[in-house]
Amino acid sequence: MNTLKTLAFATTVTGLSMGPSLASANGLRDHQQINDGLLIIAIGDKIQDNCPSIEPRMFKAYSFAKTLERLAKNDGYTDDEIRAFVKDKAEKARVKGLADTYLAQRGVQQDDPLSYCTAGLNEIEKNSQIGVLLKTK
Repeated sequence: MNTLKTLAFATTVTGLSMGPSLASANGLRDHQQINDGLLIIAIGDKIQDNCPSIEPRMFKAYSFAKTLERLAKNDGYTDDEIRAFVKDKAEKARVKGLADTYLAQRGVQQDDPLSYCTAGLNEIEKNSQIGVLLKTK
């Protein structure tokens, strides 16, 4: 299960209602900070899903996701618009593709769990935002 991503998406949409305005929701796609944050979550999720020795820091992931939600709300996006964006399958696929590219550029091979571990440990050691969301078991 995609623990980190599921937590982040669930947290971001907690308590939100249905009926989004698609035009406004698409505006979130252009919001650099939110997209960067979702990419960080997706990369961390891929690492922890594929490396048996790395797991998510659940509280940190929750806090990070709530920060993204607050950012969107502070920038004028409604609950409906946020929900539409984080539930959109095409957007999820787009972010997943960006995460795959990021990891491939760092030597990760999709069929090699050890390569995910190496990338994850590098992120943890650098204390990057991705690394802050992860820990070794």
